[in-house]
Amino acid sequence: MSLLEITGLNMEIHGTPVLRDVSLCIEAGQIVGIIGESGSGKSMTAFSVMQLLPEGGQARGTVRLSGHDMLALPEEALCKLRGNEVGMVFQEPMTALNPIQQIGAQVAETILIHESVSRSEAFTRAREALNRCELPEDKFPMSRYPHELSGGQRQRVVIAMAIALQPKLLIADEPTTALDVTTQAEVLRLLKRLTAEDGMGLMLITHDLAVVADMADHIVIMRAGEVVESGPCPALFDRMQHPYSRALLAASDHQPDRQEHVLKEPLLSLQNVVRDYALPRSKLFAKQGYFRAVNGVSFNVRRGENLGLVGESGCGKSTLTRAILGLEQVQGGSITLDGEAVFSGKQPNRAVRRKMQVVFQDPYGSFNPRWTVRRLVCEPFHLLDTPPQGDAREAALSQALESVGLATEDADKYIHEFSGGQRQRIAIARALIIKPELIILDEAVSALDVSIRAQILDLLADLGARFGLTYLFISHDLSVVRNVCDRCLVMQAGEIVERGLTADIFERPQHEYTKQLIAAVPQLPGKAE
Repeated sequence: MSLLEITGLNMEIHGTPVLRDVSLCIEAGQIVGIIGESGSGKSMTAFSVMQLLPEGGQARGTVRLSGHDMLALPEEALCKLRGNEVGMVFQEPMTALNPIQQIGAQVAETILIHESVSRSEAFTRAREALNRCELPEDKFPMSRYPHELSGGQRQRVVIAMAIALQPKLLIADEPTTALDVTTQAEVLRLLKRLTAEDGMGLMLITHDLAVVADMADHIVIMRAGEVVESGPCPALFDRMQHPYSRALLAASDHQPDRQEHVLKEPLLSLQNVVRDYALPRSKLFAKQGYFRAVNGVSFNVRRGENLGLVGESGCGKSTLTRAILGLEQVQGGSITLDGEAVFSGKQPNRAVRRKMQVVFQDPYGSFNPRWTVRRLVCEPFHLLDTPPQGDAREAALSQALESVGLATEDADKYIHEFSGGQRQRIAIARALIIKPELIILDEAVSALDVSIRAQILDLLADLGARFGLTYLFISHDLSVVRNVCDRCLVMQAGEIVERGLTADIFERPQHEYTKQLIAAVPQLPGKAE
């Protein structure tokens, strides 16, 4: 008998079908990758296993976990199985953790809820779980809070909570989305090691085929609530039959068509830029210390160019972005756009600021949810000395929305009414509306499904050609940078450690850090012909 056996699973929410005849099985010690875009039914399949269905959700079929009929058990019995028999790792660790509770207490809580043990024993076992998840006591005491950890470290705490009771099945729902490539590789290696050590089954849910290509024993591809293809890995990659599977594979390494229009003169120029942050004083009258986030960075972005800036979290990318946008003053060096300084004294130069815009990683987080799309997209007009009014304002709004593939009627909707890809289109429309020369893309596609990511990259290439835009791609996703950028800069610990043509850097990296980043990128076994 399989550890998990799902047969003919159908699910609906308030009468709307969500899952249709889903069947799959997971053996002890086996890693099964569930692949598909948002809305394909991946997460709902996992929630059906744990019977954590949304309000109005009803499931039919068979879901057996270690011999237990999960669809027939009462809630009290299910509560005992969750955590003991099956654990879950969620996509966003910061929302899965309690921000005001120490990490040790959160891991111990899992043990105290399910087992009659003393508090000291629960904390001892919590410490062991954190150690197993590569959070040693000397560096990560249990008294730390989630905000004191990086994204990868927080995800390890969530994994420690999930494996504290050594469940037979672990469900990991997009556990590496938006993590740096090196951190992603480390988290995947951790999950694979824990699966082998504990003999668990692992259901790994993701939208990216490359993430599970060299990790999963078996792959299940879902679309619109149905399993369209499944098979052992890597044999599945060699014999892909379904058009949707082939489309996902192609989108994983999509390269948009671009028109070469790069000019020689620099549009953006940074010379020896330095940015320091004051550190807390260790004593009342101790000397003030500083942390150097950006250390002597110099580079040019040529007009019409796509320049990639890559590096892990904490390398200084976001600090540099804020300085370029005039949001943070620098302690040394200069930043100019089109020959004009970004800062005029201690104040940002509005004449320069209106020539550049930014698109952030999380469009929902960068928008006011109470504003309509009309107000959101028109927000950059405050940078203009004489913002357009009346018909001119409406015409500019319509042009911006239509240029990104949205309708003028969308202007009266709210941001929650759109999908992730549509929200990013709205973010791009907001950046376009005042006709900037430079657009900074700060991890703008890292959290999108691979097919939506390909569409957004095609859109950016088209807009760049139509409006003569210059892009600065700031990303940890090296596959995106490789396919869309003319040149690439590699940043580590506040410094540019390597620079050059993108193809040269990826094919012949010189710096050891660059080699580590490239080696951490998930590789597909091969493309379907």
